[in-house]
Amino acid sequence: QVQLVESGGGLVQAGGSLRLSCAASGRPFSSYAMGWFRQAPGKEREFVAAINWSGGRTYYADSVKGRFTISRDNAKNTVYLQMNSLKPEDMAVYYCAAKPGVVVITTGAYDYWGQGTQVTVTS
Repeated sequence: QVQLVESGGGLVQAGGSLRLSCAASGRPFSSYAMGWFRQAPGKEREFVAAINWSGGRTYYADSVKGRFTISRDNAKNTVYLQMNSLKPEDMAVYYCAAKPGVVVITTGAYDYWGQGTQVTVTS
């Protein structure tokens, strides 16, 4: 079992920044690939970013490339999503997810999920 708890969501104006955190417990954090996904009202959950166990490989959705950065601190069992230059279309509930083994960008491949944290962007 892996437990994930997101934090750091909130309300920000367009062009602003926000940093999300995801704290993991229950299993060796360093052995898991981690991902961030988001779901806007009335939309399907979509991939945002992912990172492999060591942090040496990262992947981003085209819509966030150059603006978002995923990172991890295995000593703290925490993964982060730094979001810069936020746009109204970034507004969604952001979910942290984990899976053992190789990193992928498919929602269904992730085994463990956090409760989500709301990100609201005003124009």
